Amino acid sequence: MTLMMMTIDSTIVSTALDTLQTELDTDITWVGWTVTAYMFGFILMLPVAGRWSERYGRRRVFLGSMAMFTLASLLCGLTSNIYVLIALRALQAMGGAGFTPSATGIVVDHFGDARDRAVSLFGSIIPMGAMIGPVFGGFFVTYMTWRWVFLINVPVGLLVLGLTLKFIPRDAPRAKAADQRMDPWGMLWLSVGLLALMFAITYIEGGNFRTALWKIAVPLVVAVVSLHTFFRHIGRRNDPFISPQLMVGKDFGAVNLYNGLYGGVTIGVITLIPYYASHRYGLSPLASGVLLTVQGIAVILTTFAAVFALRRTGHRPPLYVGSTLIIVSLLLLWWGPQAEMPANHWLMMAMCILGIGFGVTNPASRNAGLQLAPEHSSTLAALRTMTLNLGAILTVSISTAVMANAHDAGHAQSTFYLIIAGLLAAGIPVIARIPEHRGAW
Repeated sequence: MTLMMMTIDSTIVSTALDTLQTELDTDITWVGWTVTAYMFGFILMLPVAGRWSERYGRRRVFLGSMAMFTLASLLCGLTSNIYVLIALRALQAMGGAGFTPSATGIVVDHFGDARDRAVSLFGSIIPMGAMIGPVFGGFFVTYMTWRWVFLINVPVGLLVLGLTLKFIPRDAPRAKAADQRMDPWGMLWLSVGLLALMFAITYIEGGNFRTALWKIAVPLVVAVVSLHTFFRHIGRRNDPFISPQLMVGKDFGAVNLYNGLYGGVTIGVITLIPYYASHRYGLSPLASGVLLTVQGIAVILTTFAAVFALRRTGHRPPLYVGSTLIIVSLLLLWWGPQAEMPANHWLMMAMCILGIGFGVTNPASRNAGLQLAPEHSSTLAALRTMTLNLGAILTVSISTAVMANAHDAGHAQSTFYLIIAGLLAAGIPVIARIPEHRGAW
């Protein structure tokens, strides 16, 4: 329920942007910040939430995150000031960032030998929420009020809090280590680096490189310096904020790179499909939305099948198959309709193949890292989610910047898909470095 709510919330607000601009008497720039602030808060808090889950207990962090998210949602629905709404959206994201790390840790801790399947089925909820969000948003904005875009989270959040207190076991007592500090310097350098990177990406998305070049360059330099300092810091510290082994160490580095490429970049591609269908082929918003529905259904059905086949297939075969299908779908999007096939049928076929490929890779890519260090499942889940989000945001930002500076946006986006297909094809050798296992954690 929580993961569904969080996923719906990440997509539902986009349907209310025009209404927010009108009713809060503001401009589109500030309205856009209601989305950007959520992304900032979410990505910044992910690694912190993973760390806290392991330090203070998964259930405790889960409850705290849910309480913060629910309260922030209530306040978002009550405010009439755009600046307050932006601040509350960041607070809401900070609560939502704790869901995946803490919940993944709870699943790993309590499902024993079945945890590989439980974790994969848990993750299959994400495409369901992504499909439902725009539908709910459109309904609330059309027939009720934009405030229900946020207020709908309140009863769900209260229900989840009650169910958690009743059914999820308390955290087991944790042995106190000699150093229980939270490594504030590590947290600071990582936060500054990620925040600066997000600002650079935001200005890239603006599209006007001539006037915004310095706005891109300055935060990018700050990001590089801060992240470099962060890696030096955690390499020297005995008890770092995040172990460098979990990020770039043997096996872990390959898994994180794969998730960023084939997970994050693919999510970015999916996000851009309605725009592509509309601007290149003239499809209506409804027809463009159907493409995402087809893709989402394919992901869900294929993920369920891949979950129960994982112990027989291992990790690498589904990763090879799924990655190849994703590349094929991108080539189809670039190539365009053939043999007088209608554009919507061609795009539907490409999106179905993309959904199947993404669904095939999901269970293997999610479990490949977790099985290496189940005791760090919360941190690994946070790193995976952060990698997916950064890959998606970077893909969308670069693509929109290219289209903004192109004479034919649809053709430019088509070429961009070809380039991404080439990038993913070049990344195929990474799969050979991902550790193999068949369900025995």
